[in-house]
Order: sequence, then C-alpha cells, then structure tokens
Amino acid sequence: MYRHVDPGPAPPASSETTSRVMRRTRRTGTAPELAVRRALHRRGLRYLVDVAPPGTNRRRRVDVLLRGAKIALFVDGCFWHSCPEHGQVPKANREWWEVKLHGVVVRDRDTDLQLAAAGWLVVRVWEHDDPEQVADRVVALVAAGVRPPRA
Repeated sequence: MYRHVDPGPAPPASSETTSRVMRRTRRTGTAPELAVRRALHRRGLRYLVDVAPPGTNRRRRVDVLLRGAKIALFVDGCFWHSCPEHGQVPKANREWWEVKLHGVVVRDRDTDLQLAAAGWLVVRVWEHDDPEQVADRVVALVAAGVRPPRA
C-alpha cells in the first residue's frame, strides 16, 4: 500500500530561471501526451483525458482512458517519473530531489496496482517513445481484447 513519501519543504529554486521553468511545467496536455492522443484519434480510438477511472481513487488520474477497452494509458515524463534512460536527478538540492522522485515512482507502482485491481489494463509509455508506435501498440491491445489479470 502506498504511503506518502514526504521530501520535506521544497528548497528554494537554485535560480530564477529554474523557478520559472518549474512554475510553467504542465501536469497534463504535454506535447508528448498530445502527440499520442492525436495518433490514437487518427486510428479511430476515442478516449477520455485526465480522468480518474471508475472504481479507483479519485486522486489518481489517468492521462488517456479508453473506457470500452478498459485501458489506462500514462505518458510519463522522463524527469518526473525517473526514466532509466533519460531521467536525471538535479545537482542542486540533490537529496531532496531523490526523495521527491522516489515518491513519484512509488506512487506510480501503487496506482498501477489499484487500477489492475479495479479491472483496468495499465499501459505506461515514456515521453520519448514514438507516438505512432504507442498508438499501434494500443490499437493492437484493443483489437486483441487484452484484459488485465484478475487480482
């Protein structure tokens, strides 16, 4: 079961530029997410955006939800979700960021478990993944009628 990992109070930004970048970081509607959504739409799939799936914690929101197929798609950012290929911990305030980013990963795994227990198939892709290949993968899952294993 997920337990909130509190990194403590946020340290001050290392520069005004950093502060501005962090304030402008979007939670939803990012460029990679929009590219995946456009690719899904071109393939005839219809979906809901930034919603909590029925039967799950209302605070856990899915980037793209295909209700009929019961697929919950997440387009994870490399920085925030600690991509093994591109994720990097900032040098400034490193200890704080390590705790913060670890908490995000722990919450992601717990969200996956909650969604699977509620009957949803969780698909996670990275922001650097090709949107066309992601859409092809989702279309294949829908066509195959793949369902998550019962918990």
